[in-house]
Amino acid sequence: MNSYAPLLAALIALLAGLAIGKAWERYKLRGGTWIDRRRARQSPHYILGLNFLVSNQIDLAIEELSHAASLDAEALEVHMILGNLYREKGQVGKAITVHQSLLQRARLSRVEHAYVLLCLGLDYKRGGFVDRAVEAFNEVLRLDPKNEYALVNLQKLHEEQHQWIEAYDTRQRLTKLAAIESQPQSQAILAFLENEIGLEAMRRKDYPEAVRHFQAALDLDARAIPAYLNLGDVRVAEGKEKDAVTIWETLVEIAPDRAYLTFDRLEAHAVRSGSPDRFTKLCERLIEENPQDWRARLALARHLISDGSPQGALDLLFAALVQNPHALSIHQAIWRTLGQLRHPQTLVDRYGDLTEHAVFYLDPHVCMRCRYRSTELLWQCPHCHDWNTFVEERIAPAQDSTEVEV
Repeated sequence: MNSYAPLLAALIALLAGLAIGKAWERYKLRGGTWIDRRRARQSPHYILGLNFLVSNQIDLAIEELSHAASLDAEALEVHMILGNLYREKGQVGKAITVHQSLLQRARLSRVEHAYVLLCLGLDYKRGGFVDRAVEAFNEVLRLDPKNEYALVNLQKLHEEQHQWIEAYDTRQRLTKLAAIESQPQSQAILAFLENEIGLEAMRRKDYPEAVRHFQAALDLDARAIPAYLNLGDVRVAEGKEKDAVTIWETLVEIAPDRAYLTFDRLEAHAVRSGSPDRFTKLCERLIEENPQDWRARLALARHLISDGSPQGALDLLFAALVQNPHALSIHQAIWRTLGQLRHPQTLVDRYGDLTEHAVFYLDPHVCMRCRYRSTELLWQCPHCHDWNTFVEERIAPAQDSTEVEV
Protein backbone atom coordinates (compact mmCIF):
# COMPACT_ATOMS: atom_id res chain seq x y z
CA MET A 1 0.00 0.00 0.00
CA ASN A 2 2.85 2.35 0.89
CA SER A 3 4.31 1.87 -2.60
CA TYR A 4 1.19 3.49 -4.11
CA ALA A 5 1.32 6.53 -1.81
CA PRO A 6 3.68 8.67 -3.98
CA LEU A 7 1.64 7.87 -7.10
CA LEU A 8 -1.61 8.73 -5.32
CA ALA A 9 -0.10 11.99 -4.02
CA ALA A 10 1.05 12.94 -7.54
CA LEU A 11 -2.41 12.21 -8.95
CA ILE A 12 -4.09 14.34 -6.28
CA ALA A 13 -1.62 17.17 -6.93
CA LEU A 14 -2.36 16.96 -10.68
CA LEU A 15 -6.12 17.10 -10.14
CA ALA A 16 -5.73 20.01 -7.74
CA GLY A 17 -3.57 21.84 -10.27
CA LEU A 18 -6.19 21.35 -12.98
CA ALA A 19 -8.93 22.60 -10.69
CA ILE A 20 -6.92 25.69 -9.72
CA GLY A 21 -6.07 26.35 -13.37
CA LYS A 22 -9.69 26.14 -14.40
CA ALA A 23 -10.69 28.43 -11.58
CA TRP A 24 -7.95 30.90 -12.53
CA GLU A 25 -9.10 30.76 -16.15
CA ARG A 26 -12.72 31.39 -15.20
CA TYR A 27 -12.47 33.82 -12.28
CA LYS A 28 -10.65 37.11 -11.83
CA LEU A 29 -10.16 39.15 -8.64
CA ARG A 30 -11.37 42.72 -9.13
CA GLY A 31 -12.03 45.24 -6.39
CA GLY A 32 -11.73 42.51 -3.74
CA THR A 33 -14.42 40.43 -5.49
CA TRP A 34 -13.99 37.35 -7.65
CA ILE A 35 -15.59 37.98 -11.07
CA ASP A 36 -16.76 35.16 -13.34
CA ARG A 37 -15.00 35.66 -16.67
CA ARG A 38 -17.60 33.56 -18.49
CA ARG A 39 -20.56 35.58 -17.27
CA ALA A 40 -20.90 37.64 -20.44
CA ARG A 41 -20.53 34.62 -22.70
CA GLN A 42 -23.12 32.64 -20.77
CA SER A 43 -25.72 35.40 -20.88
CA PRO A 44 -28.68 35.02 -23.26
CA HIS A 45 -27.71 38.34 -24.85
CA TYR A 46 -24.37 36.89 -25.96
CA ILE A 47 -26.00 33.78 -27.46
CA LEU A 48 -28.70 35.85 -29.18
CA GLY A 49 -26.08 38.24 -30.49
CA LEU A 50 -24.15 35.39 -32.08
CA ASN A 51 -27.36 33.99 -33.60
CA PHE A 52 -28.21 37.37 -35.12
CA LEU A 53 -24.64 37.68 -36.37
CA VAL A 54 -24.84 34.30 -38.13
CA SER A 55 -28.12 35.34 -39.79
CA ASN A 56 -26.49 38.64 -40.89
CA GLN A 57 -28.82 40.80 -38.78
CA ILE A 58 -26.08 43.24 -37.81
CA ASP A 59 -28.22 45.81 -35.99
CA LEU A 60 -29.81 43.20 -33.71
CA ALA A 61 -26.43 41.55 -33.13
CA ILE A 62 -24.96 44.90 -32.02
CA GLU A 63 -27.89 45.48 -29.65
CA GLU A 64 -27.61 42.08 -27.95
CA LEU A 65 -23.82 42.06 -27.75
CA SER A 66 -23.90 45.56 -26.24
CA HIS A 67 -26.11 44.16 -23.47
CA ALA A 68 -23.69 41.25 -23.01
CA ALA A 69 -20.72 43.61 -22.83
CA SER A 70 -22.45 45.73 -20.19
CA LEU A 71 -22.58 42.67 -17.91
CA ASP A 72 -18.80 42.47 -17.85
CA ALA A 73 -16.64 45.36 -19.01
CA GLU A 74 -13.63 43.03 -18.93
CA ALA A 75 -15.04 40.59 -21.53
CA LEU A 76 -12.37 41.28 -24.14
CA GLU A 77 -13.70 39.06 -26.92
CA VAL A 78 -17.22 40.51 -26.68
CA HIS A 79 -15.91 44.06 -27.05
CA MET A 80 -13.69 43.06 -29.97
CA ILE A 81 -16.64 41.48 -31.78
CA LEU A 82 -18.74 44.55 -31.05
CA GLY A 83 -16.06 46.83 -32.51
CA ASN A 84 -15.80 44.66 -35.62
CA LEU A 85 -19.56 44.86 -36.08
CA TYR A 86 -19.46 48.64 -35.89
CA ARG A 87 -16.84 48.58 -38.65
CA GLU A 88 -18.95 46.28 -40.84
CA LYS A 89 -21.90 48.59 -40.26
CA GLY A 90 -19.80 51.49 -41.56
CA GLN A 91 -19.51 53.15 -38.15
CA VAL A 92 -15.72 53.29 -38.34
CA GLY A 93 -15.35 55.99 -35.67
CA LYS A 94 -17.14 53.82 -33.08
CA ALA A 95 -15.07 50.79 -34.06
CA ILE A 96 -11.82 52.72 -33.65
CA THR A 97 -12.93 54.04 -30.24
CA VAL A 98 -13.81 50.52 -29.01
CA HIS A 99 -10.55 48.95 -30.18
CA GLN A 100 -8.37 51.84 -28.96
CA SER A 101 -9.94 51.58 -25.51
CA LEU A 102 -9.11 47.86 -25.44
CA LEU A 103 -5.45 48.66 -26.13
CA GLN A 104 -5.37 50.78 -22.95
CA ARG A 105 -6.07 47.78 -20.77
CA ALA A 106 -3.33 46.60 -18.46
CA ARG A 107 -1.91 43.10 -18.64
CA LEU A 108 -3.07 42.25 -22.17
CA SER A 109 -1.29 39.14 -23.35
CA ARG A 110 0.93 39.36 -26.41
CA VAL A 111 -1.63 37.45 -28.49
CA GLU A 112 -4.52 39.63 -27.28
CA HIS A 113 -2.53 42.79 -27.96
CA ALA A 114 -1.77 41.60 -31.50
CA TYR A 115 -5.38 40.71 -32.21
CA VAL A 116 -6.76 44.04 -30.97
CA LEU A 117 -4.16 45.84 -33.09
CA LEU A 118 -5.24 43.77 -36.08
CA CYS A 119 -8.86 44.86 -35.54
CA LEU A 120 -7.73 48.46 -35.21
CA GLY A 121 -5.74 48.18 -38.44
CA LEU A 122 -8.86 46.91 -40.21
CA ASP A 123 -10.77 49.90 -38.81
CA TYR A 124 -8.16 52.30 -40.19
CA LYS A 125 -8.17 50.52 -43.53
CA ARG A 126 -11.95 50.73 -43.79
CA GLY A 127 -11.83 54.43 -42.86
CA GLY A 128 -9.16 55.20 -45.47
CA PHE A 129 -6.44 56.00 -42.93
CA VAL A 130 -3.78 54.18 -44.93
CA ASP A 131 -0.68 55.25 -42.99
CA ARG A 132 -2.26 54.35 -39.65
CA ALA A 133 -3.43 51.00 -41.02
CA VAL A 134 0.05 50.16 -42.30
CA GLU A 135 1.53 51.14 -38.94
CA ALA A 136 -0.99 48.96 -37.08
CA PHE A 137 -0.40 45.89 -39.27
CA ASN A 138 3.38 46.28 -38.96
CA GLU A 139 3.01 46.45 -35.19
CA VAL A 140 0.96 43.24 -35.29
CA LEU A 141 3.77 41.57 -37.24
CA ARG A 142 6.31 42.79 -34.68
CA LEU A 143 4.30 41.03 -31.98
CA ASP A 144 3.39 38.04 -34.14
CA PRO A 145 5.64 37.68 -37.24
CA LYS A 146 3.55 34.76 -38.53
CA ASN A 147 0.20 36.56 -38.46
CA GLU A 148 -1.13 35.80 -41.94
CA TYR A 149 -4.15 38.12 -41.61
CA ALA A 150 -1.90 41.11 -40.99
CA LEU A 151 0.30 40.14 -43.95
CA VAL A 152 -2.67 39.73 -46.31
CA ASN A 153 -4.13 43.10 -45.36
CA LEU A 154 -0.74 44.79 -45.56
CA GLN A 155 -0.28 43.36 -49.05
CA LYS A 156 -3.69 44.65 -50.14
CA LEU A 157 -2.90 48.12 -48.81
CA HIS A 158 0.33 48.22 -50.80
CA GLU A 159 -1.52 47.06 -53.91
CA GLU A 160 -4.18 49.73 -53.50
CA GLN A 161 -1.39 52.32 -53.35
CA HIS A 162 0.32 50.71 -56.38
CA GLN A 163 3.36 50.00 -54.21
CA TRP A 164 4.07 46.82 -56.12
CA ILE A 165 7.55 46.10 -54.76
CA GLU A 166 6.33 46.35 -51.15
CA ALA A 167 3.32 44.18 -52.02
CA TYR A 168 5.65 41.63 -53.61
CA ASP A 169 7.89 41.50 -50.53
CA THR A 170 4.86 41.04 -48.27
CA ARG A 171 3.48 38.23 -50.45
CA GLN A 172 6.87 36.51 -50.30
CA ARG A 173 6.61 36.48 -46.51
CA LEU A 174 3.14 35.00 -46.83
CA THR A 175 4.37 32.36 -49.27
CA LYS A 176 6.91 31.13 -46.75
CA LEU A 177 4.10 30.63 -44.22
CA ALA A 178 1.59 29.10 -46.67
CA ALA A 179 0.71 25.43 -46.62
CA ILE A 180 1.97 23.26 -49.47
CA GLU A 181 -1.47 23.05 -51.11
CA SER A 182 -1.75 26.84 -51.30
CA GLN A 183 1.72 27.40 -52.76
CA PRO A 184 0.53 27.48 -56.41
CA GLN A 185 -1.92 30.29 -55.61
CA SER A 186 0.82 32.28 -53.89
CA GLN A 187 3.13 31.74 -56.85
CA ALA A 188 0.40 32.99 -59.21
CA ILE A 189 -0.10 36.15 -57.12
CA LEU A 190 3.65 36.76 -57.08
CA ALA A 191 3.61 36.42 -60.89
CA PHE A 192 0.93 39.10 -61.23
CA LEU A 193 2.90 41.39 -58.91
CA GLU A 194 6.06 40.83 -60.98
CA ASN A 195 4.00 41.78 -64.03
CA GLU A 196 2.92 45.05 -62.40
CA ILE A 197 6.52 45.89 -61.48
CA GLY A 198 7.45 45.16 -65.11
CA LEU A 199 4.74 47.51 -66.34
CA GLU A 200 6.18 50.32 -64.23
CA ALA A 201 9.61 49.70 -65.77
CA MET A 202 8.00 49.62 -69.21
CA ARG A 203 6.41 53.03 -68.64
CA ARG A 204 9.85 54.37 -67.76
CA LYS A 205 11.11 52.80 -71.02
CA ASP A 206 13.51 50.70 -68.98
CA TYR A 207 13.01 47.74 -71.29
CA PRO A 208 15.73 45.41 -69.91
CA GLU A 209 14.25 45.78 -66.42
CA ALA A 210 10.72 45.23 -67.78
CA VAL A 211 11.83 42.08 -69.62
CA ARG A 212 13.44 40.75 -66.44
CA HIS A 213 10.24 41.15 -64.43
CA PHE A 214 7.92 39.78 -67.13
CA GLN A 215 10.17 36.76 -67.55
CA ALA A 216 10.27 36.30 -63.77
CA ALA A 217 6.46 36.34 -63.77
CA LEU A 218 6.38 33.54 -66.34
CA ASP A 219 8.95 31.55 -64.38
CA LEU A 220 6.68 31.78 -61.34
CA ASP A 221 3.51 30.88 -63.24
CA ALA A 222 3.46 29.72 -66.86
CA ARG A 223 -0.18 30.84 -67.13
CA ALA A 224 0.48 34.48 -66.16
CA ILE A 225 -1.35 35.72 -69.26
CA PRO A 226 -0.66 39.48 -69.00
CA ALA A 227 3.08 38.81 -68.74
CA TYR A 228 3.06 37.20 -72.21
CA LEU A 229 1.17 40.16 -73.67
CA ASN A 230 3.44 42.74 -72.06
CA LEU A 231 6.66 40.88 -72.79
CA GLY A 232 5.68 40.77 -76.45
CA ASP A 233 4.89 44.49 -76.40
CA VAL A 234 8.35 45.21 -74.97
CA ARG A 235 9.97 43.15 -77.72
CA VAL A 236 8.06 45.19 -80.30
CA ALA A 237 9.26 48.40 -78.66
CA GLU A 238 12.81 47.03 -78.89
CA GLY A 239 12.35 46.29 -82.59
CA LYS A 240 12.22 42.51 -82.07
CA GLU A 241 8.81 41.85 -83.57
CA LYS A 242 9.52 38.22 -84.48
CA ASP A 243 10.34 37.48 -80.86
CA ALA A 244 7.08 39.16 -79.87
CA VAL A 245 5.08 36.96 -82.26
CA THR A 246 6.72 33.85 -80.82
CA ILE A 247 5.78 34.95 -77.30
CA TRP A 248 2.15 35.65 -78.24
CA GLU A 249 1.86 32.34 -80.10
CA THR A 250 3.17 30.62 -76.98
CA LEU A 251 0.30 32.20 -75.06
CA VAL A 252 -2.14 30.77 -77.62
CA GLU A 253 -0.71 27.28 -77.11
CA ILE A 254 -0.65 27.46 -73.31
CA ALA A 255 -4.03 29.16 -72.80
CA PRO A 256 -6.23 28.85 -75.92
CA ASP A 257 -9.16 30.20 -73.90
CA ARG A 258 -7.27 33.51 -73.67
CA ALA A 259 -5.98 33.45 -77.24
CA TYR A 260 -8.34 36.25 -78.23
CA LEU A 261 -6.19 38.69 -76.22
CA THR A 262 -3.47 38.28 -78.86
CA PHE A 263 -5.69 38.55 -81.96
CA ASP A 264 -5.23 42.26 -82.64
CA ARG A 265 -1.48 42.00 -82.17
CA LEU A 266 -1.04 38.89 -84.32
CA GLU A 267 -3.34 40.17 -87.07
CA ALA A 268 -1.47 43.48 -87.26
CA HIS A 269 1.85 41.66 -87.57
CA ALA A 270 0.49 39.27 -90.22
CA VAL A 271 -0.76 42.16 -92.34
CA ARG A 272 2.46 44.18 -91.91
CA SER A 273 4.63 41.20 -92.81
CA GLY A 274 2.57 40.44 -95.92
CA SER A 275 1.37 37.03 -94.67
CA PRO A 276 -2.30 37.52 -93.69
CA ASP A 277 -2.94 33.81 -94.21
CA ARG A 278 -0.95 33.11 -91.06
CA PHE A 279 -3.62 34.79 -88.96
CA THR A 280 -6.42 33.11 -90.93
CA LYS A 281 -4.92 29.67 -90.30
CA LEU A 282 -4.53 30.43 -86.59
CA CYS A 283 -8.23 31.32 -86.23
CA GLU A 284 -9.34 28.31 -88.27
CA ARG A 285 -7.23 26.00 -86.10
CA LEU A 286 -8.71 27.43 -82.90
CA ILE A 287 -12.25 27.01 -84.26
CA GLU A 288 -11.51 23.43 -85.26
CA GLU A 289 -10.08 22.62 -81.82
CA ASN A 290 -12.98 24.31 -80.03
CA PRO A 291 -16.20 24.65 -82.10
CA GLN A 292 -17.67 26.92 -79.38
CA ASP A 293 -14.89 29.52 -79.75
CA TRP A 294 -16.98 32.49 -80.86
CA ARG A 295 -14.15 34.96 -80.37
CA ALA A 296 -11.97 33.25 -82.99
CA ARG A 297 -14.91 33.36 -85.42
CA LEU A 298 -15.45 37.06 -84.69
CA ALA A 299 -11.75 37.84 -85.20
CA LEU A 300 -11.62 35.89 -88.45
CA ALA A 301 -14.81 37.57 -89.66
CA ARG A 302 -13.37 41.02 -89.01
CA HIS A 303 -10.22 39.99 -90.84
CA LEU A 304 -12.26 38.84 -93.85
CA ILE A 305 -14.29 42.07 -93.84
CA SER A 306 -11.12 44.16 -93.97
CA ASP A 307 -9.93 41.87 -96.77
CA GLY A 308 -13.09 42.50 -98.80
CA SER A 309 -14.95 39.21 -98.15
CA PRO A 310 -18.13 40.24 -96.27
CA GLN A 311 -20.19 37.20 -97.32
CA GLY A 312 -17.75 34.71 -95.77
CA ALA A 313 -17.49 36.95 -92.74
CA LEU A 314 -21.25 36.96 -92.24
CA ASP A 315 -21.42 33.17 -92.17
CA LEU A 316 -18.78 33.15 -89.46
CA LEU A 317 -20.63 35.83 -87.49
CA PHE A 318 -23.91 33.92 -87.64
CA ALA A 319 -22.08 30.84 -86.33
CA ALA A 320 -20.54 32.93 -83.54
CA LEU A 321 -23.98 34.31 -82.70
CA VAL A 322 -25.30 30.81 -82.11
CA GLN A 323 -22.55 30.23 -79.55
CA ASN A 324 -23.01 33.54 -77.74
CA PRO A 325 -26.21 35.36 -78.76
CA HIS A 326 -25.72 38.06 -76.12
CA ALA A 327 -22.33 39.45 -77.20
CA LEU A 328 -22.84 43.02 -78.39
CA SER A 329 -19.59 42.93 -80.40
CA ILE A 330 -20.98 40.16 -82.63
CA HIS A 331 -24.18 42.11 -83.30
CA GLN A 332 -22.23 45.24 -84.16
CA ALA A 333 -20.06 43.32 -86.61
CA ILE A 334 -23.16 41.78 -88.21
CA TRP A 335 -24.82 45.19 -88.62
CA ARG A 336 -21.72 46.58 -90.31
CA THR A 337 -21.44 43.55 -92.60
CA LEU A 338 -25.09 43.66 -93.59
CA GLY A 339 -24.60 47.32 -94.40
CA GLN A 340 -21.73 46.46 -96.73
CA LEU A 341 -23.92 43.86 -98.45
CA ARG A 342 -26.78 46.41 -98.72
CA HIS A 343 -29.07 44.38 -96.41
CA PRO A 344 -30.18 41.38 -98.51
CA GLN A 345 -33.62 40.39 -97.23
CA THR A 346 -32.80 36.69 -96.78
CA LEU A 347 -29.75 37.51 -94.63
CA VAL A 348 -31.66 40.08 -92.58
CA ASP A 349 -34.41 37.48 -91.97
CA ARG A 350 -31.81 34.94 -90.89
CA TYR A 351 -30.29 37.43 -88.49
CA GLY A 352 -33.75 38.18 -87.09
CA ASP A 353 -34.41 34.49 -86.47
CA LEU A 354 -31.11 34.03 -84.67
CA THR A 355 -31.62 37.04 -82.38
CA GLU A 356 -35.30 36.59 -81.56
CA HIS A 357 -34.56 35.79 -77.91
CA ALA A 358 -31.15 37.48 -77.58
CA VAL A 359 -30.36 40.19 -75.07
CA PHE A 360 -27.33 42.41 -75.46
CA TYR A 361 -24.89 41.64 -72.67
CA LEU A 362 -22.77 44.68 -71.88
CA ASP A 363 -20.83 43.42 -68.83
CA PRO A 364 -20.23 39.68 -69.28
CA HIS A 365 -17.15 39.44 -67.03
CA VAL A 366 -17.85 38.67 -63.39
CA CYS A 367 -15.55 38.22 -60.39
CA MET A 368 -15.94 34.72 -58.94
CA ARG A 369 -15.21 35.99 -55.44
CA CYS A 370 -17.37 39.10 -54.99
CA ARG A 371 -19.58 39.07 -58.17
CA TYR A 372 -18.29 42.46 -59.37
CA ARG A 373 -19.15 42.89 -63.06
CA SER A 374 -17.01 44.43 -65.79
CA THR A 375 -17.28 45.11 -69.52
CA GLU A 376 -13.71 43.87 -69.98
CA LEU A 377 -11.42 41.21 -68.60
CA LEU A 378 -9.55 42.52 -65.54
CA TRP A 379 -6.59 40.84 -63.91
CA GLN A 380 -7.30 42.29 -60.46
CA CYS A 381 -10.82 42.91 -59.16
CA PRO A 382 -11.27 46.62 -58.26
CA HIS A 383 -13.78 45.65 -55.56
CA CYS A 384 -12.26 42.73 -53.61
CA HIS A 385 -8.72 43.20 -55.02
CA ASP A 386 -8.19 39.48 -55.65
CA TRP A 387 -6.11 38.42 -58.64
CA ASN A 388 -7.26 36.53 -61.74
CA THR A 389 -10.85 35.96 -60.55
CA PHE A 390 -12.81 37.12 -63.62
CA VAL A 391 -14.68 34.71 -65.86
CA GLU A 392 -17.09 35.27 -68.70
CA GLU A 393 -20.68 34.64 -67.65
CA ARG A 394 -23.39 33.65 -70.09
CA ILE A 395 -27.08 34.47 -69.67
CA ALA A 396 -28.09 31.22 -71.34
CA PRO A 397 -26.12 28.13 -72.37
CA ALA A 398 -24.79 28.10 -75.93
CA GLN A 399 -26.60 25.97 -78.46
CA ASP A 400 -25.18 22.65 -79.52
CA SER A 401 -22.29 23.14 -81.92
CA THR A 402 -23.80 20.54 -84.26
CA GLU A 403 -26.48 23.05 -85.19
CA VAL A 404 -23.93 25.54 -86.51
CA GLU A 405 -23.30 25.79 -90.20
CA VAL A 406 -20.07 27.50 -91.12
